[in-house]
Formats: sequence, C-alpha cells, structure tokens
Amino acid sequence: MSGNQPEEPEGADIPTGLRVVVAGASGASGKAVTAALRRAGAGVIAVGSNAERLRQAYGDDDGVATFVCDLADRVAVEGLAADVLARGGADGLIHLVGGWRGGKGITGQSDEDWDFLHRNLVTTLRNTTRAFYPQLASSKCGRAAIVSSTAVGSATAGGANYAAAKAAAESWMQSLADGFERERKAAEKDTGRPAPARAAAVVLVVKALVDDGMRRAEPEKAFDGFTDVAQLAEAVKNLFGTPAADLNGHRIPLV
Repeated sequence: MSGNQPEEPEGADIPTGLRVVVAGASGASGKAVTAALRRAGAGVIAVGSNAERLRQAYGDDDGVATFVCDLADRVAVEGLAADVLARGGADGLIHLVGGWRGGKGITGQSDEDWDFLHRNLVTTLRNTTRAFYPQLASSKCGRAAIVSSTAVGSATAGGANYAAAKAAAESWMQSLADGFERERKAAEKDTGRPAPARAAAVVLVVKALVDDGMRRAEPEKAFDGFTDVAQLAEAVKNLFGTPAADLNGHRIPLV
C-alpha cells in the first residue's frame, strides 16, 4: 500500500442509503462493525459460514440481511454478489475473515497451517473483491477494507505462514486500489473533465484484536497493544465519511 500511514479517519457523517457487505459478520469484530454501520444509518449484508451463528447475531434486526456463503468457493461468491446486486447492490465490502496459525521456527511452518491461512486470508479476499468489484467501482462511495497485522512489517520465524499470508492480502488490496484509480482515470478520459475518486481500498493494521468476551475469559491479561473491536468498528464506519482520495491505497494503523 502507500508508504504514507495516515492517522485513523476522524468521525464524520456517512452518506445516506449505503449498503455494506460485512464478510465474517458473526464474529466479535463483525458484530461490532455491523452495529457501528447500523447506528450510522447504513444497511448491512452480513455474510458468514454458519447459519445459526448469523441467526443468533442478527435474527431480530431487519436492517441486516444475512447470507450463508463459503467465501472460499468462487461460484458461491459470484452467486452471493448477484443476489446482493438484485437487492440494490453494495457500496462497501469489509473483509473480516481471518485466523491465526503459528509454529516453531521455519521448519515448524506446516502445509496444513499454510493451507488454512491461505484459504481464509487470501482466497476469500480474492473471491469477494473480484465478485463485488463492479458494484464498488460504480458506487458513489465504494469502500473495500481488510484488517491486517503489524506482523507484516516485523515477521518472525514462528509466524512466517501468517505474516506471508497477510502480506499477500495487503498486496492484493494494493492492486485493488490501483484498479479503482484506473477507473477514475478512465472516467476523466471519457468525459474530458476531472473525475473525483469515488472508490477506495484500505488496509487497517492492528497488532491483534480484543473484545469484552476475551477480557472476561482472561481477566488477568493486559492485552497490551491490542485494538478493541469497538475502535475497529468506528474506523470502518469513518471510511465512508472520508473522501476516497484520502484513503485509496493507504495502510492505516489502529495500534
């Protein structure tokens, strides 16, 4: 992403009528992000792999449409994007699908762990961004965001699989940002007039995330340097109130 690391976007009103896909919506971060977007007036398409967990999280919220989808299945994701388009389309894609696997040194980086991380961190991102790209690029406020890790810039032997998968995801987002910029330049060429940036791809960087459930489970733990899911949620919401030109291609620390 861009070498610049801007501060976390400040709070701002977001445009009315936005519809945002939250992938990995039934986890703690997904629920926090969905709640922040709903409070700001956005509609949310909550996507997860477990129907019961989605029902427990959003069953009574008529502002949240829930979809069960295996995001590692390209055909299934294309079907999801078609369903969302038929319901009005998406202005945002917040990719919160993740996971952690570590090992002892370089020789302890197993193929099984790599396959797990690649599937969850990279394959699901490639599938969702490719499927929803036309909707995000045509939106007046298109936003795509992932949560990455400080491990990308300070990789260790024990976390090599994880850091490599996160780095691949960040590289993919850089390419997505370039795609949005090319769309803007094409619009300028077609009209002969300056075209403002409308879509942005962003990487939000944390050491790790923490939520109230984790604190209750380990009350003695300090969670030093961790980012609360509420802070992540606010940062995601603020992406939609910040000009795309100030965001596209940026790597924003939330640490």
